[in-house]
Amino acid sequence: MMNDQAVRLDRMRFTKNTTSSRLTLLAIVFDVLYFVLLYRINVEYYYNILMGASILYNLVFMLAAFLSSEGVKNYKQGYSYVLCALGIIQIVRIFILPVPAHNAVVTVGGAEIMAMSQGQFVRVVIYLVASAACLFAAAVVNLSKSRALAAHVAGLQGRKA
Repeated sequence: MMNDQAVRLDRMRFTKNTTSSRLTLLAIVFDVLYFVLLYRINVEYYYNILMGASILYNLVFMLAAFLSSEGVKNYKQGYSYVLCALGIIQIVRIFILPVPAHNAVVTVGGAEIMAMSQGQFVRVVIYLVASAACLFAAAVVNLSKSRALAAHVAGLQGRKA
């Protein structure tokens, strides 16, 4: 039993952390779904500086998340903190654009309608929460694996001396 654990830890020196990497890529997919759903809504409410900032943030998010997915492949602990920060920002984003849009009423063709319907609101919130959950899970998995690998490597170097 103990030998199996040592073999598993030793294998980590030569394999990539695909679990964390794939979870991070899945977070990007959920962000893209959010992006597509939110930006295809064609209501005048969305044509403002906040939407432009949201588009820029989406680009930065996807670049940072992809960079982090590559970093966690190599068990780099620092990227776990980047993933946590991105996850927190994904949760905060719910209150920046979707909540105000859901509460807003706009006039289109003389009729007052909600800027974002209940169904759209639920879906964008689900996408952002799923993205954040994937980022948090990737961070926890990477932190756990990278610490275990670092301890194992330190133990191997201690035996050599």
